[in-house]
Amino acid sequence: MQATKTKEHVCWGAGCAHAHQHRLEVRALSVSYREVLALDGVSFATECGRSIALIGPNGAGKSTLLKSLAGLLPIDAGSIVWRGQPLTRSSHEIAYLPQRGDVDWQFPITVRGLVEMGRYPNLGWWRSYSAHDGEIVERALAAMNLLDLQDRQISALSGGQQQRAFIARALAQEAHVLLLDEPFTGLDKPAQENLSRLFRELTAEGRLLIASHHDLQTVRGFYDDALLIRRAQIAFGPVETCFTAENISKAYEGADIPASTL
Repeated sequence: MQATKTKEHVCWGAGCAHAHQHRLEVRALSVSYREVLALDGVSFATECGRSIALIGPNGAGKSTLLKSLAGLLPIDAGSIVWRGQPLTRSSHEIAYLPQRGDVDWQFPITVRGLVEMGRYPNLGWWRSYSAHDGEIVERALAAMNLLDLQDRQISALSGGQQQRAFIARALAQEAHVLLLDEPFTGLDKPAQENLSRLFRELTAEGRLLIASHHDLQTVRGFYDDALLIRRAQIAFGPVETCFTAENISKAYEGADIPASTL
């Protein structure tokens, strides 16, 4: 019998090709935010090469989960396991991209300067910026089609270009996992379709994408899997099987379902 060929995991930098898929496991995770229980016993497991939509009403814990996975919030109970080891602090292999509304777009920095910031976790305290770091930044800019915009101030970018700039920073960081908070919010339809196509390219290269998402009409076209939460977990699995009217109703019970789905 012919052996099944495993898709190679692709990330950048010396010695970063892997014949196996890196695995992320969330086990009975509970997290409080400002003394309020925001997540209660969330459990799921996935691996690089997938894209996951976080679905739930406002206040469901989506942003809390993303920040916890990034190591930015302490957890009350449970564990996060990345590549077989407990994730106890922020890792350069996991990149968090905030909501566009949380970013100071007037901060005086160019696109290239923003992407170069992705190299900082790899430099540490003592190592200086090297030719290798410059090559990684160039590759990240090229991957996001930003070379022609690299000297432009981030405030002068369109919404879609701003998202690509932050993803380029994550690529320069050599992140395996991209955690995105409402990445499609504020983008027009062509920009959303371009970003969706970019997501498919990134997962095809072996990266794991987890994003909070509010437009229920586009979930099936944009993501592989869905995680429905409302503090506690409602359902997790492939979009085809778990993103159902029943599970959506449970997640949004008593809350407003986004108007675009009505």
